[in-house]
Amino acid sequence: MKKIISLLLLMILVFCSGYKKPYRYTIDAEKDAFYHNNVGLNYLKDRIYYAAIQEFKIAIQLSPNTQATAIFKNNLGETYDFIGYPDMARVCFEDAIKLYGLNFKYYLNLTDCYNKLGIIKTKIKELSASKNPYDKILVGLLYIQSGEVRKGVILLDELCAAEPDLVITSAIRQYLKEVTSKL
Repeated sequence: MKKIISLLLLMILVFCSGYKKPYRYTIDAEKDAFYHNNVGLNYLKDRIYYAAIQEFKIAIQLSPNTQATAIFKNNLGETYDFIGYPDMARVCFEDAIKLYGLNFKYYLNLTDCYNKLGIIKTKIKELSASKNPYDKILVGLLYIQSGEVRKGVILLDELCAAEPDLVITSAIRQYLKEVTSKL
């Protein structure tokens, strides 16, 4: 009888012990990349630029060649540009446009960077021969940045008329409204 009771208590103890499998952490590089990007943005808010740059670089390494990487590279480029390294920012902005060419902010950042480097005229000559509509966006912005606002507005307006279905077209139209209202 004692053996049966002790066996019964032992079985109850096993089932009622509350055993739970230990937590198993799985590494998700994409999730970690977003985490590091957000940490970098927080460092930027706190004006800790070196740490922000390192966090953006970690995010880029964890998630290379994705649409999100374009955001990380843009953030890195904006940080470089803010602390006075437009040559390093230029590479980041160009890479961001290569990864995802439908964000108008990347083009604005790149043209501002070209202006700081003083290479607007050479870039206009280089990109004018291209038939790629995305290069035309850059050329139009470069004309506006260089002071030839009328020429840039005409080029961007022609692009909007020729390519109305592009995702970026609405952002270009909004920008043209802002530019023409200042004239």
